[in-house]
Amino acid sequence: MPLGYWGMGIAAFIAGSVFPFSSETLLAGLLMAGLKPWSLFVSATVGNVLGSMFNYWVGSLGKIEWIEKYLHVKREKVEKTQQWLQGRGAWMGFFCFLPILGSALSVTLGYMRANIGFSFISILFGKAIRYGILIMVLNMVKG
Repeated sequence: MPLGYWGMGIAAFIAGSVFPFSSETLLAGLLMAGLKPWSLFVSATVGNVLGSMFNYWVGSLGKIEWIEKYLHVKREKVEKTQQWLQGRGAWMGFFCFLPILGSALSVTLGYMRANIGFSFISILFGKAIRYGILIMVLNMVKG
């Protein structure tokens, strides 16, 4: 079922971006269908991080009108997140795994042109921990 891993990666990308989608249900279904947890972890994490980096890239273009139009993130949310991020730095990308706030956070990191390398690493750690915990819990439930 190699397509299952690609599908997981694509679903995680969509969920990691600002588009409303949840990858957890698909992850649970694929895990229950017998796909390998480690491969699901990798495909979900990579897809989700790439989704956040897509948000970062669009934010880095610096056009608030595009952010509102194409990513559906309101100016007020970007400004509020920007104020919150002031002085905290790119390591806050760790919290991009949070629902709703995570998308605004990754867009704002790009908009503020936070250090891309450090943003990537902090986003990667947050998303990897999230999917790791999720897969462990699902494996316990699966029995």
